[in-house]
Order: sequence, then C-alpha cells, then structure tokens
Amino acid sequence: MSEELKNTAIEELKTITSLPELAQLKARYLGKKGLITLQVKSLGTLSAEDRPPAGKRINELKDAIEAACSAREDELTRKDLAKRLASESIDITLPGRTAGIGREHPINTVLSEIIDIFVRMGFSVEEGPEVELDRYNFEALNIPKDHPARDMQDTFYVSDDVVLRTHTSPVQVRVMEQKKPPLRFIAPGKVYRCDADVSHTPMFHQVEGLMVDEGITFSNLKGVLETFVHQMFGPQVPVRFRPSFFPFTEPSAEVDIGCILCGGAGCRVCKGSGFLEVLGAGMVNPKVLGFCGIDTERYTGFAFGMGVERITMLKYRVDDIRLFFENDLRFLRQF
Repeated sequence: MSEELKNTAIEELKTITSLPELAQLKARYLGKKGLITLQVKSLGTLSAEDRPPAGKRINELKDAIEAACSAREDELTRKDLAKRLASESIDITLPGRTAGIGREHPINTVLSEIIDIFVRMGFSVEEGPEVELDRYNFEALNIPKDHPARDMQDTFYVSDDVVLRTHTSPVQVRVMEQKKPPLRFIAPGKVYRCDADVSHTPMFHQVEGLMVDEGITFSNLKGVLETFVHQMFGPQVPVRFRPSFFPFTEPSAEVDIGCILCGGAGCRVCKGSGFLEVLGAGMVNPKVLGFCGIDTERYTGFAFGMGVERITMLKYRVDDIRLFFENDLRFLRQF
C-alpha cells in the first residue's frame, strides 16, 4: 500500500505546473487530514508486533513524498523566477527620468529685480513688522483719526491700536526715528487691505522708498523714478507725472508709463489714454519729518511706493492679479 501511494504521489507531482497546485497536493498527502496522517492514525489498530515495521514504512513514505515535493517546489520556483526576470527586465538603454526643478514665483522674480535696481542706485534695504501700531501706520504719516483710510473696509484691525499694515510706509517712520539723515533706502514687504477683485488681493507686496538729505528736490525724485522705469520696462517707455494727493507727501504725484500693450496708441487696458499708472510719489510732508524729529528747515526728502503685483502684471501682461495666488502650475510654468 505504501509503495503504491508513493508512486501515485510522484506521478501526480509530474503534472503539477504551479506552486498553488503543489500546495494543494502537499495538503492532500501530508496535511493534518492527509492520506499519510490517516495511515499514522491507523497504527493503533495493529498488533504490537506489526506496529514498528508499519510505522517505519509510513515514515519512509512520508520522507520520500516530502523530498519529491521539495524537489518539485525548487524546480517550479526557478521556472517562476526565470519567467518574472524575462517579463520584468529593465531596458538600460532608455533615458533616465530627471526630477522636476522648481521655479521662482513671478512675484518674487520681479521683487528681486526691483530691489536690485534700487540697490544699484545706492539705496539700502530696510524691513519692519507686518503687524503694526496705529501710530506708525497712520498717525505719524499725517493720517488723522477721521481719514478715509481708517475705514474698516480698507484696514484689518487687530485691536483699536494694532493693525495689519496697509503699506510699508511705517518702516520709513521707524528708520527716521532710529537714524539721522542722510537717508536713502527702500522698504519691501507684504501689506494687507480689505479688498479683493481682478486687480486687488487682501495680501500683496509693496516696495516703498525714501531719500532724506539737504537740498533734495522734486527733480531728484523724477530722476530716480525715470531711471527705475527705464531699467524695468526699457528705455523707450515714456514716463509721465500727474498731480495727486497723499497725506504724507506734498506735493504728490502719480507716475504713469506709456502703455506697453498698445505702445501709447490707446487701447481698452489704458482706457484710450496711452498711459498706465505704476506708482505714487511725492516730497515728504514736513509734518512727517517733524513727527520723526528731523529738522525741516535743514532737510527735505522724497518718498515713493509701488505694488509689486501691479509691476508684475504690466511686465508680463497678466490681466488678473488672482492668477498669481491660485498656484496653477500651468500658469506658473510660463515664467
């Protein structure tokens, strides 16, 4: 019986073509309810004299089937490995896959360019807090309590005396309090206002500049800003100064450049005027200098401010400021 069972198992092993089939065969012969296990259990029915030789034959049968199964398992494993290697081989002639390289955001690119232009003209760079005291954000800039800029629709108030700065002009006041003329610096940074549409966002970037010294005139202001415009947009772009009003400068002006879209011929963007506004400027109001303890009989100065997003929109001809903050890679990859 043992020899017949052994031959049957070996013949069945020859027909096995996969490891799962082999596992089923092993369970049928060697498992807890397998054929060999049943023979072991049947030893109890034999006499004491017949039991040892029967047990020896069963052990030999078990060892033979286990050895045959192990040999077949090794054979099937080698075939399976060879098949996988053939199907999963790597073609080393294919070009490698390089990791994507990030790009600088267009706002940061233009901000760095603005800073570089003024640094080359001898301006230093100053910074200040984005959460600012009312005194620095308004009062010291000649903006009294009843000024429209105090309206809650324009300003984010943290408390009655603390705001999110609405411009970087507070940096000018802080520096004038700490340092004495001559002064020549720019103040880049983030500012906050309650406004949001195609040309405004609640958070945006500004660069403001200040120069205070003896004998500073409006001509010095025009020279600096015309140099900046020509460095940023090209020497062929015309510059125009229009009278305006700011509480911290007097006289004040809006600075326009020739429309870069229509070349000054007039279009929808420039509303037919041929010019686009880029920044505001003016001579520092003597009251502001007086607030900072600067002798207004001896010193004069000029100040200017611009929105970095506005400059970026004009430079790259983008018509919606919100595109800069939506993080759409299809848009950002163009720069």
